[in-house]
Amino acid sequence: MKAKFDKNLVAPCGINCAYCLAYLNYSKSPDKNDVFKFKGKYCSGCIPRDKHCGFLKQRCFNLKNKKVRFCYECAKFPCENLQKLDKRYEKKGWNNSFSGNNKRIKEVGIERFIEEQNKKFRCPKCSGPIYIQGGKCYDCGFKAGNP
Repeated sequence: MKAKFDKNLVAPCGINCAYCLAYLNYSKSPDKNDVFKFKGKYCSGCIPRDKHCGFLKQRCFNLKNKKVRFCYECAKFPCENLQKLDKRYEKKGWNNSFSGNNKRIKEVGIERFIEEQNKKFRCPKCSGPIYIQGGKCYDCGFKAGNP
């Protein structure tokens, strides 16, 4: 897998869309013009589709008005909505912390964060992408667990 260093694939909430199942469904769809034929949910990423965070934008003044790029830049960080996302992913056993990712981005910068994500979510069997929601390799199906 070619490493993805697209800063626009890291959403304001801190998820790296490059390893989100919905984004992988979209990006690996054989026909981008007819993604409805592709089974499963799909998404081209929050920033690329100008949603500036599809889940949080409608609930957050700063995201809605593009006053912040990442949630950690907000005085209310971590807000109740971000904490709800964290709890939902934790309950499902998906190894992704939106608050933790935001803290890491603030600490090391976006480039290093993406490098770390590229190592964390790479399949040891085929080097394909391991999607966050389930811990499986999208390309070969290898169950990597929660990276």
